[in-house]
Amino acid sequence: MTIKKTFSLFKLTISLFFLLILFSCNKKQKETEKKQPNILFIMSDDHTSQAWGIYGGVLKNYVQNTNISRLADEGIVLDNAFCTNSICVPSRAAILTGQYSNKNGVYTLSDALETDSLNIAKVLQKNGYETAIIGKWHLKKEPTGFDYYNVLNDQGRYWDPILKTVDNFNKTSEEWDIHKGFSTDVIANLSLEWLKERKDDKPFLLMTHFKATHEPFDYPERFNDLYKNIEIPEPPSLYDFSPKTTGRSFKGQKLETLAWRYEQASDDPEKWWCKYPGLPFYTKDMDSVEIRKQVYQKFVKDFMRSGAAIDDNIGKILDYLEKSGQAENTVVIYTADQGYFLGEHGFFDKRLIYDESLRMPFVIRYPKEIPAGKRLDDIILNIDFPALFADYAGVEVPNSMQGKSFRKNLIGKTPNDWRKSAYYRYWQHYPERPGHFGIRNANYKLAFFYGQSLDMTGCSDQATEPAWEFYDMVKDPKENHNAYNDPAYKEIISEMKIELKKQRKVYEDTDSNYPVMQEIFNKKWN
Repeated sequence: MTIKKTFSLFKLTISLFFLLILFSCNKKQKETEKKQPNILFIMSDDHTSQAWGIYGGVLKNYVQNTNISRLADEGIVLDNAFCTNSICVPSRAAILTGQYSNKNGVYTLSDALETDSLNIAKVLQKNGYETAIIGKWHLKKEPTGFDYYNVLNDQGRYWDPILKTVDNFNKTSEEWDIHKGFSTDVIANLSLEWLKERKDDKPFLLMTHFKATHEPFDYPERFNDLYKNIEIPEPPSLYDFSPKTTGRSFKGQKLETLAWRYEQASDDPEKWWCKYPGLPFYTKDMDSVEIRKQVYQKFVKDFMRSGAAIDDNIGKILDYLEKSGQAENTVVIYTADQGYFLGEHGFFDKRLIYDESLRMPFVIRYPKEIPAGKRLDDIILNIDFPALFADYAGVEVPNSMQGKSFRKNLIGKTPNDWRKSAYYRYWQHYPERPGHFGIRNANYKLAFFYGQSLDMTGCSDQATEPAWEFYDMVKDPKENHNAYNDPAYKEIISEMKIELKKQRKVYEDTDSNYPVMQEIFNKKWN
């Protein structure tokens, strides 16, 4: 063989070698891309853990939860997922940005998420994901980071909901789209349409956000007779009529307020801000105990009927993922934007650091990785959700995000330095539910109700006397006894105050720009 032929053969061999490497790299890249799972994030509004059935409680045998239970059986239930600010708009902002309110600028219901804010949809969109949000948005300004969106106007309405897309979001209301039917069904059907029509060349992030079970707790006609002639069990603290009962420092949002709303809507339904099902409803000639009993029965039945429609529609989406062969490679999450009181302490609504409001029910299924039928006790915060999404997508969590991925926690490998306490801050001050912050760990809870509106939008100017509350979550899990002044807990409270200060520094939420707060701390912290 001549030198020329030998050299040509050598060149051919080298070329083939590099082609083989290139082919191998491309193959590996495609395999990596295939490993990026789809992420389906289903979130309801106020659908609290007491109404899921899988968290126990007096309603566990009454709620319709076939598909929630299905997810729980096939995935992991989080027992200690907590909200960082238990109210709709701030919680949604925290879930998108991975930041506390003092960082993302969304403190109260009146605030908006700025369009230039970094959110997890933008992060995934830049890293090969097709992104969509369908249903409740509620963050005022136009959604950004989504290839497709179809969102309710403001809170949205239950019947014949109005939705806005990229084509008409900034147009007049006459140009928005009306979808006939019940809101939960409509949002699920729009989600299914998007899943069926999209090209399958990218992984997806789909956020399906139901309006249910938000007040006025409406439901489709197919559930009209659900719970008919059935008396629903009552929470033990339903007849808590006064702060004196538990030693708490404020009145709270009592069921009598809901009774008044029912009656106002019964008197003039066209002028009331929402349309409650099952009216008219009146409490005339009832005593205080009977009023609370009757309001609770109506309220909780409506709430569970509204939740039943969510469960129905979760099933439709899960069935589609199975039939289309996408279930194995799809992370499915169902959660609520915060908890909600269902008569506990005589309350309805949320906002408070008490567990019924603080806890976010959360179930996650990912057959490729997550073991089935397990529960997780680790303390998870809603600011952790976007970090988890980024982890599954194989991308770095942005430095601006304060949360951490809990992917390892879900497979039984909780990091040694995982948080031992949850920091909470509620900003929208009213005398019956004052502004407050606090921490909760596995055994105890400490809260400081500072009672100031500060410069927050949509707050009351009427300040309340600052007060501490402390609860032993082991001996008193329903928080029926404020033990702050109990000498037996003096040392524990002192340690928790140190931890509270530490957490406030970590999240840069120190109120250093509010002189009134510094004065309060000087007088009340010790």
